[in-house]
Amino acid sequence: MITGKVKFAIVGLGHIGKRHAQMILDNPDAELCAVCDIRSPEETGWENKEVSYFYDFNEMLGHLGDCHVVSVCTPNGLHAEQATAALDRRKHVVVEKPMALSRAQGEAIIYKALQVSRHVFTVMQNRYSPPSVWLKEVMEEKRLGRIFFVQLNCFWNRDDRYYLNNGWHGSRELDGGTLFTQFSHFIDMLYWLFGDIDDIKAGFNDFAHEHSTDFEDSGSVVFNFVNGGMGNMNFSTAVWDQNLESTMTIIGEKGTIKVSGQYMNEVVECHIKDYEMPELPPSNPPNDYGNYKGSAANHHFVIDNVIQTLRERTYVTTNALEGLKVVDIIERIYQHR
Repeated sequence: MITGKVKFAIVGLGHIGKRHAQMILDNPDAELCAVCDIRSPEETGWENKEVSYFYDFNEMLGHLGDCHVVSVCTPNGLHAEQATAALDRRKHVVVEKPMALSRAQGEAIIYKALQVSRHVFTVMQNRYSPPSVWLKEVMEEKRLGRIFFVQLNCFWNRDDRYYLNNGWHGSRELDGGTLFTQFSHFIDMLYWLFGDIDDIKAGFNDFAHEHSTDFEDSGSVVFNFVNGGMGNMNFSTAVWDQNLESTMTIIGEKGTIKVSGQYMNEVVECHIKDYEMPELPPSNPPNDYGNYKGSAANHHFVIDNVIQTLRERTYVTTNALEGLKVVDIIERIYQHR
C-alpha cells in the first residue's frame, strides 16, 4: 500500500497526455516525476521545467526509481507495447483508451500485470458522468425489467482540422479505426450497462475522409445482447463543422430512457413504471481541443481512482478485463469491415 504521494510518469504529451499531467499536478496526493515524448517541449507545448523531460520511453523507464505509475497516452497502436514495458519495470499502468488494438495485445498486458502483481487502469471516463452513474443504478436495480431494445447513435465532426494536423490519426496501424479512437467510450457504456453482444452484423463506408484516413468514417452495427434483447449502433465522424450528438435510447419491459446531448450528458426521457427520476448533478463540459470537442472532461476522476486504489481505499473503476472486453467487441465488429 502507498501511504505518501502517488508518483506518476507520462508517455505521450498530446492533448490527452497534457490533460493527465494537469490532473496529476492539481491533485495534492499526486506527484508528476517525469514526462516523455519524441517531440521537443517546444513542439508539445510543455513548459514545466521542474519535471524531467525524456525523448526516449525506455530511457525514462530506466530513470523512474520510486515512481509508482506510468500513464500511457501515446497513439493507440503503441499502447500495448508501452504498457507491457512499464509493467516489466513493476510499475502500475494507466492506459488511455483503447487499451490495445486487438484482444491478443490486451491479453498480453493482463498476463504481464498478473505476473508482476501490478494494477492496470483503463480510461473510460464516461462512466463518471452523472447520467452514466444514474443509468448504472437503474440497470442494477432492474427498474426497466427485461431489456428489449437499445439504440446508440454517435454523430461527431472529425474533419481535416483533426486528421491532417496529426500524422497518426487516420492510420490503420496507429489509430485502428473510428470505433477505437472516437467511440470506444460508448461501446464501453453498452458493455457496462447491458453486457456482452453477439450475432453482429455491420456495414461501413468512408464518405468524407477518403483522402485522410485508412478506414471508415461511418457505420451501422446490429447485434443481440447475450443477456437478452437486441440493439444497434449508428456512428459517423462525417458530420459537418461540429459534433451533433451522442444518444442512447433504452426500451425495456417497464419503461423507456433516452440520454442525449453532444456526449450523452442530458437525460431527455425517463418514463418508468412506479419510478420518479432524481435530480442529477450537472455534467462536466466536454474536452475542448480548439477545433473539435471530445467526451466529458472527467480525467480527474480517473487519477483520483488510481490514487485511492493504490492506497487500498477503493477498487479499480475500469479494470483491465473491462478494457479488454471493449477491444474484443470492437475487433468482432470490425471483422465485418
